[in-house]
Amino acid sequence: MCGRYTIVVTMEELMLKYLDELPAGSRYHLPRYNVAPMQNILAVIHDGEKNRLGELRWGLVPSWASDDKIGSKMINARAETLLEKNSFKTLIRRKRAIVPADGFYEWKPHGGKKQPMRITMKDGALFSMAALYDTWSSPDGRKISTCTIITTTPNSLMADIHDRMPVILRPEDEALWLDRRNDDVERLTGLLLPYPADTMKAYPVSPIVGNVKNDTAECIVEQTVLF
Repeated sequence: MCGRYTIVVTMEELMLKYLDELPAGSRYHLPRYNVAPMQNILAVIHDGEKNRLGELRWGLVPSWASDDKIGSKMINARAETLLEKNSFKTLIRRKRAIVPADGFYEWKPHGGKKQPMRITMKDGALFSMAALYDTWSSPDGRKISTCTIITTTPNSLMADIHDRMPVILRPEDEALWLDRRNDDVERLTGLLLPYPADTMKAYPVSPIVGNVKNDTAECIVEQTVLF
């Protein structure tokens, strides 16, 4: 699964990668050292003309849901079964997003203990996690836009840490994923592959990342392995 990640770049760096211009009156808070489910997170979508940066709540609430409590159980969608799930199979055609990140956390088991690890690109670059989004309307008229991050099988780096990893899109595939005119499901699902391991690295971090209240630079400092 993917349950925590980091985005410690500046808004200017985000703009250079995804946008033509910085959103007017931008109020987004960066850096984020310990992003967690059910929080509002930065995401990129395409509006048919250009990329837009906005906030989605992490934990998908399908438009047909009776209430929004289901969101906490739908932070991830498995790439292998997207087309089998009512919650996801229509979204793949029309409601795709990118969640920008520069690292994600996973816990490596060993002898009954777990060592938190941060996984990044070797060069520390920003990367794009594939996501789906939807908008839910409550009985009183409130609208909540939410998302789920797609996961896939692990590459050789991740296999020793966890049996899942987020789908990280190749830079050359980002525009194709966001393009709302593209409804070629076979081509889209063909992008949902493990990212090449030789471009990534993993290192141990402090157990403080286990508490969502800890959102400081200490979370990403390399630590001595606990076991």
